[in-house]
Amino acid sequence: MILVVAGTGTGVGKTAVTAAVAAAHRGRTAVLKPAQTGAVPGEAGDADEVAHLVPGTAVCELARYPDPLAPATAARRVGRAGVRAADAADAARALARENDLVLVEGAGGLLVRLHAAGDTLADVAAELGAPVLLVVRAGLGTLNDTALAAEAVAARGLACAGTVIGNLGVRPDLAVRCNLADLPEVSGLPLLGALPEGAPACRPRAFAEVAQAALAPPLGGRWRAPRRPGRVPVPEPVVR
Repeated sequence: MILVVAGTGTGVGKTAVTAAVAAAHRGRTAVLKPAQTGAVPGEAGDADEVAHLVPGTAVCELARYPDPLAPATAARRVGRAGVRAADAADAARALARENDLVLVEGAGGLLVRLHAAGDTLADVAAELGAPVLLVVRAGLGTLNDTALAAEAVAARGLACAGTVIGNLGVRPDLAVRCNLADLPEVSGLPLLGALPEGAPACRPRAFAEVAQAALAPPLGGRWRAPRRPGRVPVPEPVVR
């Protein structure tokens, strides 16, 4: 199976969620990062973070650009065109031949350009015929962001597995508690988890435990979405 992990924006927790899904999966898993920005050769990128949190996960990065910009823009600044959706899809299929689950993690949001020709992560999903998992924020503004991203997915005829909150604070305020209850109705998609703040600081064994507690059964965990605003179960990561 190939699953495309996209965000409603930058900094929503895509890499942490990608790692959590990999940790919760019981088979062979690979992670593909079509474009890594904001990192020079030798520095750890998002794929490296997943490999650290989930030992044994195969990781692959197709392109790397030093400027922390949208991939197509960062590529242009170093005289390159970027990564074509078809090439990213081919790389994902190659990984799928040796792994049960391939996670394709985007950069920024769903429609951020990967190539000068306009290719986006949504185009990668279309090339693959793969479902999209949307990583979303928890706080104010997420209902609109998530609804817009869900509409963009549907408008392109893509399947969407659901949403996951990428960074849930240990003391959710009223807006967050209401958003957890409202997100499925507003987006028309199931809420499949909420990764707690600080999870990426865990060591691998603790991170695997957090992933199980923070993801819903369709993603290999045991988390249950609240039906109404109220107490939100937040698995607290323990570094060990």
